[in-house]
Amino acid sequence: MSELRPEPGSDAAREREAAGEDRGRLRSFWRDPRTVLARKELRSLADEKTIVLALLIQLFVAAFSSFLVVGLVSMYQPGGVGGVSVDAGVSGDAADELLATLDGQSGVDAREYESPDAAADAFRRGTVDATFLASHTEENRIEVTVTVPDENVRTTVTVVQIRDALRAFERDQRASRVEYLGTEPLVLPEAPSSSPYYGFSYTVLVPLLLLLPAFIGGSITVDSLSEEIDRGTMELLRVSPLSPVGIVDGKLLASVLLAPAQAGLWMALLSVNGTPVANLPALLALTTAFALAVSALGAAVALLSPDRRAAQFLYSTGVLGLFGAAALLPGSPPNTIARLAVNSASDVTYGVVASYVALAVGAYLAVRALVARRGAAALG
Repeated sequence: MSELRPEPGSDAAREREAAGEDRGRLRSFWRDPRTVLARKELRSLADEKTIVLALLIQLFVAAFSSFLVVGLVSMYQPGGVGGVSVDAGVSGDAADELLATLDGQSGVDAREYESPDAAADAFRRGTVDATFLASHTEENRIEVTVTVPDENVRTTVTVVQIRDALRAFERDQRASRVEYLGTEPLVLPEAPSSSPYYGFSYTVLVPLLLLLPAFIGGSITVDSLSEEIDRGTMELLRVSPLSPVGIVDGKLLASVLLAPAQAGLWMALLSVNGTPVANLPALLALTTAFALAVSALGAAVALLSPDRRAAQFLYSTGVLGLFGAAALLPGSPPNTIARLAVNSASDVTYGVVASYVALAVGAYLAVRALVARRGAAALG
């Protein structure tokens, strides 16, 4: 059967020529020596137990994110866990004022006792979880003494619920006594009502899963170059068609390609677990930029300090130092990622993303210039 060819010069013929050029460029890229070296690096990563373990940990975190978020939020903010109520015994001559607030406060079930001794006896018998002794002072103030159990988890939850109740009581007292003040007090802002799960997911979990692949990529670059130099296998690469710059390009390509692939998979798993992530293309571009920047840093460290342990130490401390310094900036990586993920990014946010991309390209060009200037001596 003969194939029908489109008429030369027609739109169909031009589309066919363009498709053929695209396939040609793809074959050329796939057969490029730097791409071949990058594929070899990715295949060898399957034998690295440490890298595989790190990937499995990230996979576990992303796959079970909904359960982990509940557990982690419960540890750092016990009050964010709903359904916990504290039974409290209230006594003292200011018990009525305190009960007026506690009756409308969720998380605390208060009852009045005739005397502090009766409340203390109920606390010893376990009838109540905590006691409030509210008393008027000579300065016309109300002093509240709280007794809580001497236990770890139970005390933490109880203290958090009582703290919120006392803040509400203080707010009510300030409002009821405002007419006795000589000057007008400042208007207090409304208490925030944001969910701790929402904040933890987008300010901690998402940045963690997007930044870790970049840091791992840099570590892979350090290990790959240092190992080649230590084992003497770098000599085999130097007799290949690749130039010293091409060898470094191939190493960086493997590390940089791995990071957005991991990040995309983790974000897909987060979405399946009920944490949708907006602006995914920009986030993947940001992860790629960070991976390129830290991989370039790792390559420079490995080439200047061929000893594997020393190179890993210098790389780890350098990345932590740079990340700690960047965290102090308004457009820090975690803040930028969180803004993009919750779809509240502004033009400034996208400008910060562009700055990180430009910084990564600059780091990559600096490493290439270093290798080109030192020539074969740069590879040990």
